[in-house]
Amino acid sequence: MSDDGQLKRVPMVRFERLLPGPIERVWEFLTEASRLPGWFGDGTIEPRPGGAVNLMGGHVRGIVTQWKPPRRLAYTWNVFNPGEAESHYPESYLTVELEERGEDVLLTLTHLPVLERFEKQNAMGWHTFLDLLHAALRGDVPVPREIHMRRNAARYGVDLSNLAR
Repeated sequence: MSDDGQLKRVPMVRFERLLPGPIERVWEFLTEASRLPGWFGDGTIEPRPGGAVNLMGGHVRGIVTQWKPPRRLAYTWNVFNPGEAESHYPESYLTVELEERGEDVLLTLTHLPVLERFEKQNAMGWHTFLDLLHAALRGDVPVPREIHMRRNAARYGVDLSNLAR
């Protein structure tokens, strides 16, 4: 044992995606309960630091840590299995930053830490959600999530019939 600190690297998933603006509309899609089902699923995010996050029917729960419309949203990320009052997974953190780029918006999403066994699945999932968000912002006819998921599973080498738990 040593009194010295240890330098460690934390596994994470990070995406940058150029989306159609304006920035206020992208923020709306990221935060408003009426917009979330079009790309992420049913959920609510209380619009304030300390606000409750409840996504995907309670599968993901957390607390808003930063609420800076329309540029930065951060919250804790806790995964719950059906019927669980307490998560059996470590807490992680999601940060979404928006930056105007002309008429477009650069979205930077960072999720960390990600358990090693979930890295590919996490990347596949966020890639899928961001594909759906991009399509919703363009006003495209929705393509089923499963189609995006299968394509992104192949991209990241994920076996959808044998997901890590």
